[in-house]
Amino acid sequence: MSLPNPSKGWRSSSSRLLALYSFLFVAWSCILMGVLYYEVSDYLGNLAKHSLMQRQHLFARFNGEQLDEALTTSMTFDLKTVDAYGLFDAQHRPISGPIQTIPADLPLDGQIHELATCINSDDPNLPQDSCDAVATHTRDGRLLVLVRDNGSLFAVTRIILHALFWGLSLTIIPGIAGWHLLRRRPLQRIRAIQASAEAIVSGDLTYRLPLSNRRDELDMLAAIVNAMLDRIERLMHEVKGVCDNIAHDLRTPLTRLRAQLYRIQQQAEEGSPEALQLDEVIGETDTLMARFRGLLRISELEDHQRRSGFLPLEPLPLLQELYDFYLPLAEEGQVTLILDTPPTLPGMTGDRALLFEALANLLSNSIKFTPPGGQVTLRAANEDGSPLIEVLDTGPGIPEAEREAVFKRFYRCDDKHSGFGLGLSIVAAIVNLHGFDLEVGSCIGGGARLSLHCRQSLIR
Repeated sequence: MSLPNPSKGWRSSSSRLLALYSFLFVAWSCILMGVLYYEVSDYLGNLAKHSLMQRQHLFARFNGEQLDEALTTSMTFDLKTVDAYGLFDAQHRPISGPIQTIPADLPLDGQIHELATCINSDDPNLPQDSCDAVATHTRDGRLLVLVRDNGSLFAVTRIILHALFWGLSLTIIPGIAGWHLLRRRPLQRIRAIQASAEAIVSGDLTYRLPLSNRRDELDMLAAIVNAMLDRIERLMHEVKGVCDNIAHDLRTPLTRLRAQLYRIQQQAEEGSPEALQLDEVIGETDTLMARFRGLLRISELEDHQRRSGFLPLEPLPLLQELYDFYLPLAEEGQVTLILDTPPTLPGMTGDRALLFEALANLLSNSIKFTPPGGQVTLRAANEDGSPLIEVLDTGPGIPEAEREAVFKRFYRCDDKHSGFGLGLSIVAAIVNLHGFDLEVGSCIGGGARLSLHCRQSLIR
């Protein structure tokens, strides 16, 4: 059984929390930047209008030649393309100043108005974009137009905006780098926990979840799980010890009982009712002994110390030996046995005798449950660099509801065939010992398909 892979990218909780924090930080920074930009823009706009109003009040004190001299002098200190004026007579004809025409949409009411297009002129020294403008009548009956380009003061807001943008960018870049680095460490720890958990799931209860020196929440959870594993391992060893002791202790008196029954049988007259009853009793005794041997065999296989004896092996000779061994049995049952293997197969590591026993159980079951005239196929293939061994038959198959239960001890799908219900339990123990996966399915014709995936990711 394999565990799901740790969450990656945006699926992990650490990534989501960091992304949420980054989003809130960026959103708040944007709001702050927007408020600051609005406040600065509003302040500079009021400042521009106030400055233009002061110029209007200043020039309103002059008339005649004094006004002409004051306007001429102001051009020395005004910035070109920013401040401009135009002096017109009562018939709106230009008298002096760079502005030669009164803006069409400027009311002549002495109030400051914001114009979308300031001066319609080809003169590059005149404000072209939006501006604040005012038209006022002088004391001598002339008309004075004053304009101030908004872009001059709002250049400051652009500088502030650029500064805020770069500040936000320089904040986001370290934030993304920090998000990437901060989410990697929890994922590394979770992968280490997953590796240990997979070994535990495979049946090796000696493994424990790793602990760090930080003593954080993950360490607290790992410590709790390790304490549970300690207790579970102790209880399982106790139960296993009791079962093994019972099976081992009963095997000796059963052997003696069978020997005594055999002696009595030899003394009875052949064909007598006593001899027939003794035959039945000896058969039941053999059945009990076979069951105890099966239980002890499973207990032996569940000892993961046997992995130390694993060796590299080639699957093709093993499959050929199985085929040759079971071909006579298949022919006796009028079942066609087919060996379907590629020219080459990847090697694997394991106990050859145990793998032969497991595949022999699968193959013998298929032959036993396949009716005469049927077909059993022993097939192998290369599955992503690992061997895939399958046994397919044209028998009744295994119902989907029973595909997990068939590996339990003493479970049998029906009582029509002899057996103790321990064969597939032994197969499951061998498969778990090797870290393989055994999948039960169905063929196209309805028969059983048992697939042994020989990936050894769980072997340490």
